[in-house]
Amino acid sequence: MAQDKDTKAQASAKPAKGVSPATERPGAKWPESSGDPAKPAAAKRAAPAAKAAAKPASGKTVKVTQIGSPIGREDYQLATLKGLGLNKLRRSRVLEDTPAVRGMIERIKHLLLVETPQA
Repeated sequence: MAQDKDTKAQASAKPAKGVSPATERPGAKWPESSGDPAKPAAAKRAAPAAKAAAKPASGKTVKVTQIGSPIGREDYQLATLKGLGLNKLRRSRVLEDTPAVRGMIERIKHLLLVETPQA
């Protein structure tokens, strides 16, 4: 009986500092930590979304709407959609018209409807 308690205690104990979870148990991951125990991790993730909602500084914008599904397509196309802030059909984003955004649009133009808002 005492031996069972010891094995359970060892199994639930955290590994020594510097030991990765992959060396202890394959496929195991550490829980997310926000660094500040008073601030939950979800609140920390919400901050960048608030910055993205701010209006662009240059004034030139482009509106992109996802009209095609990334299912069955190459992984880079899904990653580019996520980079543009799109992940579901008929979702739209107004983005700053920069060469980087134009390059992303060019790579997946078959999945997007691109509009330039009238000033």
